[in-house]
Amino acid sequence: MPKQNFRVTWTRTAETDLETIVDFIADDSVDAALAVLIKIRDRAATLYSFPGKGRVVPELHQHGIVQYRELILSPWRIVYRIDGATVYVIAVFDSRRNLEDLLLERICRT
Repeated sequence: MPKQNFRVTWTRTAETDLETIVDFIADDSVDAALAVLIKIRDRAATLYSFPGKGRVVPELHQHGIVQYRELILSPWRIVYRIDGATVYVIAVFDSRRNLEDLLLERICRT
């Protein structure tokens, strides 16, 4: 049976998250920032062939929300959801921060 390839789409929010991370690291080292950018993009690219590999986000799962999954690339969490043959990368968070606080900040900004 042929392997299904999924389309991986980065939301604007996730792109902004990634830009913020890279800009922060670039203040100290452009080379390190580029390396992190490549690592995060490469990790997310693994979702093309097997999007179910990530775990359900535990903080959301405890509230019965199971459609969001994540890949860990310490210290970052790449949060995504699968919709048919498309994987939407919706956020990239620093795992050292409280996810619930981060989500609350985002809700309050909108």
